[in-house]
Amino acid sequence: MRAVQAGAFGAPAVLTVVELPDPTPGLGEIAIDVTHSAVGLIDVYLRQGAYRDRPGMPQPPFTLGLEVAGTVRELGPGVTGFTVGEKVVSMSAGSGTGGYASVYVAPVRGVISIEGYDVDPALAVSVIPNAAMAHVALTRVAHLVSGESVLVHGALGGFAAAFPGIATRLGASRVVGSVRAGRLEAAHATRLPYDEIVDSERLPDVLGDEKFDVIIDPVGGDVRTRSLGLMRPGSRLVVAGNASGDWGHQLASNEIWGASITVAGFNAGAFLPTHAEFMRPALEAARDSAVAGLGDIAIDVLPFSQAQRAHERMESRSLDGRIVLTPSE
Repeated sequence: MRAVQAGAFGAPAVLTVVELPDPTPGLGEIAIDVTHSAVGLIDVYLRQGAYRDRPGMPQPPFTLGLEVAGTVRELGPGVTGFTVGEKVVSMSAGSGTGGYASVYVAPVRGVISIEGYDVDPALAVSVIPNAAMAHVALTRVAHLVSGESVLVHGALGGFAAAFPGIATRLGASRVVGSVRAGRLEAAHATRLPYDEIVDSERLPDVLGDEKFDVIIDPVGGDVRTRSLGLMRPGSRLVVAGNASGDWGHQLASNEIWGASITVAGFNAGAFLPTHAEFMRPALEAARDSAVAGLGDIAIDVLPFSQAQRAHERMESRSLDGRIVLTPSE
């Protein structure tokens, strides 16, 4: 099979296209002939070696990629409910690597069929896995209740963009997004179901006295600090990433206590393997959201040979939408 491999930790130049043996599925696994592989910020961090010292993290050489779309190639022992040739989307498998390849093996618990659904596979792989994670974050971590309001930072980011559609379907009364000033023009042109998108650098003042029940923050840094001024007693802040790259940022615990607010972390790679029972309903909700057009984002499709370019664009933080890689040139 063809695969994009990181031969070392470092800049995008460490990515090369290689030929590897085809993998075969084991117990409870599905092999997928990949048509589209999503590119995410986590891929950039793994390539750079940001997590190199954490137990279980991949070491070079390794194949990047968390999410794929394609067709079922082979069913492993014990797998039912799928047929060879069926169109599917898969979330991350285990270590969260292996997706930039023409064949991918995934645990069946993270695979959902899109056969017969009116959704393009490039859009499906860009939206469904992130929307499933958003569903888990909102229902199991933030405990969103119908009628509550939601604020999403980094509103156009791949993960963040999944939240407005899921929040809307869960009954949120209002969904607001925030972006950097340079992204406002793109934000105002988005088809994502935000009620309003504001300049994150002007928070909290730009929203007047408005407070939110749930805040989703995959950005971090100063944006996370400003979030505290947008919360009322009982509000929940979900820390869901660190796109700012500010790894030393901290919140004052006494301020959290005094305001009677909740700050919770959500890392899908840590949470979902120990809460696998939430994945199937989340994937089904995510598929429904995608089919309903609630995750309609801009997508660029590039061949594996341009993986370096894809990562350069991810690092520039100027991308409005998602990049998807395909094995075919």
